[in-house]
Formats: sequence, C-alpha cells, structure tokens
Amino acid sequence: MPHPKNNNIFLVGLMGAGKTTIGRLLARKLNRRFVDADHEIEARTGATIPWIFEIEGEACFRRREADVIRDLSAQQGLVLATGGGAVLNPVSRALLAERGTVIYLRASIGSILQRTAHDKNRPLLQTADPRGKLEQLWTERDPLYREIADLVIDTGRPNVQSMVQTILDQLAAQENARARKHARTAMNEQAHITLNVELGERSYPIEIGAGLLDDAALLARHIGGHKVAIVTNTTVAPLYLDKVAGHLRAAGRDVLEIILPDGEEHKNWQSLNLVYDALLQNKCDRKTTLVALGGGVIGDLTGFAASSYMRGVPFVQIPTTLLAQVDSSVGGKTGINHPLGKNMIGAFYQPRAVIADTATLDTLPARELSAGLAEVIKHGAILDADFFDWIEANIEPLIARDRQAIGYAIARSCEIKSDVVRKDEREGGLRAVLNFGHTFGHAIENGLGYGAWLHGEAVGCGMVMAADMSARLGLIEPAAVERVRALVRAAGLPAVAPDLGEARWIELMEVDKKNEGGEIRFILLKPLGSPSITTAPLDVLRSTLAACSA
Repeated sequence: MPHPKNNNIFLVGLMGAGKTTIGRLLARKLNRRFVDADHEIEARTGATIPWIFEIEGEACFRRREADVIRDLSAQQGLVLATGGGAVLNPVSRALLAERGTVIYLRASIGSILQRTAHDKNRPLLQTADPRGKLEQLWTERDPLYREIADLVIDTGRPNVQSMVQTILDQLAAQENARARKHARTAMNEQAHITLNVELGERSYPIEIGAGLLDDAALLARHIGGHKVAIVTNTTVAPLYLDKVAGHLRAAGRDVLEIILPDGEEHKNWQSLNLVYDALLQNKCDRKTTLVALGGGVIGDLTGFAASSYMRGVPFVQIPTTLLAQVDSSVGGKTGINHPLGKNMIGAFYQPRAVIADTATLDTLPARELSAGLAEVIKHGAILDADFFDWIEANIEPLIARDRQAIGYAIARSCEIKSDVVRKDEREGGLRAVLNFGHTFGHAIENGLGYGAWLHGEAVGCGMVMAADMSARLGLIEPAAVERVRALVRAAGLPAVAPDLGEARWIELMEVDKKNEGGEIRFILLKPLGSPSITTAPLDVLRSTLAACSA
C-alpha cells in the first residue's frame, strides 16, 4: 500500500493511548519497521525515561526527543510511535507533518488511567492527582495532535486487531482519495483523455476532449468499414453532420446520412424502422458501420438498430449532449420505448468506440445541460462520496460550462460507469445500482408522456425521492436527503415530482426492468456514496410519494 511522505506512518497521542501496541501490529500488517521513540532514546542514552526525567530534567529529555524525531523521520518505510509530548516542539511537529502520514490515537482520560494505573515508567503521572494531570495534558496537547493529524482514530475499543483494521481501511481510503485527486489534476491538464471499457475482446476506448470532431484522423481510426451510416436528428444535423460526414468522405468512406425527428417521444418503432428502411434501401451489408451522432435517444436507438440489423453490425457513439457523454453512450445499453414502459425493448450491445467532443456542449441548451448533470450527480451519490463532494463544490463552474470542470465530470463519470460495466455487463446485479433515481424517474416520464420532462430532469427528481425513501428506511440521515435535494436544485433540476396519483405511480413503477417476483425494487443510498438494492413497504412508498409530489 504505497503512501506519500517517505512511506512513513507516525503515531501521536497521549501516553497510554496504545501507540506502541497498535504500532507494532500495524507495522507487521504493512511489512514495515517499527520504532518506539522512547525506546530509541533509552537505547541511545543507556538510561530509562524516568531516570532521564529525574536526573536531567524534562527540558533535557525534550531535546533528546527532538533529536530522535529529526533522525527517525528522515528515514523511509517506518511506523514510529512518538512520545506523548513530542508535539510540544514546533520543529518536531513540522517534521512529522512533512515526512509521514500522522495518525492521532485518541483515548479518553478514563481509558488512559486504567491502562497506566500500575505503570511506574510514566514520570508525568507520578503525582497525587494523575487524573488532573492527564486533563491538563489533554487540554495542552490535543490541539497540537489535531493540528498535524491526517487521521484521528479513537482507541476506546479493547480489540487491537479491530483498531488496526480500521486504520488500514482509513489509510486505503485516503490513498484512493489521493489517487482520484491526482487523476483529477491530470485530467484537468490534458486536452484529450482516453479511457477504456475493459470487456476482453469487446473492449473499446472512450475519447474525451474538446475539438475531437475536428480530428479527421481520429474519426477515421475509430470508424471503420467502407460504408458508414450516420444516424442523427433534426437538431444535431445542422450543427455537426456535415463536419463528421465530410471528414469520413475525405477518408474514402461511402457515407449514408439518416436524419430522424428529435425528442424522447420519437424513441420508438417508427423511428427504428426509418433506420432499417434507409439501410436496406441503400444495400448496406454486415460490414457497414453505424454512427450515432446525437444525444441519448439517438445513441440508444442507433445501438439497437446496429444490434439487430443483419444480426449485428459495428457502431460508434458520438454523443453530443452531456447526458449521453457521461452515461448513455457508455456500457452498451440500447433500445426503444414502449407505450407501457421506458426502454423495455432493447439489447446489450457494445459500441466499437465512444468519441465525446466536449465542444459540442457549447451549443447545448441550458435545460439539456442540467439534464446531463443529473447523471453526473447520480454517479457520485451512488458510488463515490468524494465525487459527490466535488460536484457540490463545483456546481457553479459546471453550470457555467467551465471546460476543466466539465472535462473532469465527464471523465470521472465514465470511469465509474465503465468500472461497473466491466464487473457486470448485463446487469445481473451490481449494474442495477446505476438506476438510482430511475424507478421514480421513468414513472414520471411515462406518466407525463415522453418528452414532457427530459430524462435527466425526471432522474434528478427521482434521486430526491429515492433519497427520501432511504431516510424513511433508516439508511441515511435526513441531512443527506437535504444535500441531494439542494444539489439537484442547484443543477437547475426539478426537486418536486408531479402529482400522478398514488395508484398511477404504483402502476407505472410495477413495469420496471429491475423488478423481480412482482415486487418493485428500489436503488437507495446506504449511506450517501454507497448503494442498497431493496424493496420497500407500501406505507413507506406512499409516504415518499406524498412528501415529494406537488
């Protein structure tokens, strides 16, 4: 488990907090060398700590202690248990903070008294009032421990193994957070990012960056075959069709242009048949590559056409909306709507590549941008609490289409989704968590009529409802619900659901792909940043519907 700062771990805390006991076991677990600073002082002087205090005085001991801290902290791969007063020296504090991961082992006064009651090697406690002395030391030193601590661990539990495992878990979480921060910085510095969806022989790249549609070589590299059919809609075609088709024609491709009506209400059999008709009329064979140039509707519909035309032809996703770039273009879910349910007709069919040109978001209406942010929020809420925190802190730059913020949001969302897809491509279990907010959201879309609310708007409101249900089931605190609601609103999304009527709500949610055995399954939070797939009692569902609907 690599750590920065020379791979050192420094344990600080009052005497009797367990630094030596925990340090030895932690060092064994991490395969590192353990050193107790007090023992090192005794080895160097040939005298015990009580003798040094009695003969030389505390000031002399502190100088020796500072020398030991200076020397040992300069080494690498060390677990060091410091003396309780080591932090009194400002130079020692600075060295510990600079050269290692500092863990403050915090123990209650009662616990320390119990552990040190018969220990004569604690010169500061050889007093008529050891409790009063400990309280004085706590008041003096606790702020200094917290000043330099990377982690604070309470050591009140008697099980040392459990405490060490807690430390290991926290160190791992800290390392993951550092890795994500490094990745975020790297992503912000890069104009063009390439991620990969790892699915064996069906793996494919996700290209993310501004101006990718101007890169003729990149388009030609990822869009193979002599004949290419570009499927787009009446909104996107005037903006980008000529550019993409022109680059492909210049590369020697025979390009067929298929322009469909725009909108969720057209994600149906009629539009799908328009694609089939064009392919058959132009004698497209199995080596024809389909290109989805547009948002989620075009991507889903084109992917389904590719999966079924001549039993499967290659296709490439070129998403032009934020929602499609962060979610629907990745993972191979394709399909169309049915009057009785959203996305009920479709197939799992992976693209050959995803090319996400973030410059296309410059022409995206504000309402569509907000709809895409719903899926960004979803990824953080359900699988990455740190990412959720980042979204909260950066929602204004995201709304303002700041290139670095948008680029990182897309890349991190694609990382999260591709990792889930790698583990569960066909939604046998884990992948269902990506439907957080969708059970309520799909009911809203169908209940109001497809196209009345954008998909992302319905998902945003659905996440608020799912968070509300999570709290009613005791899975999260009410404060977490308010965080979700506030962020959904800040993204420009509706946080109050339409009143469809209780019976209609339930009827619509009973037609959902996640349901099993006739029961409605919900994707909930437990806690914020982690998912729970469960059912809910009818009275809880009714309470959520009543609380969250207008």
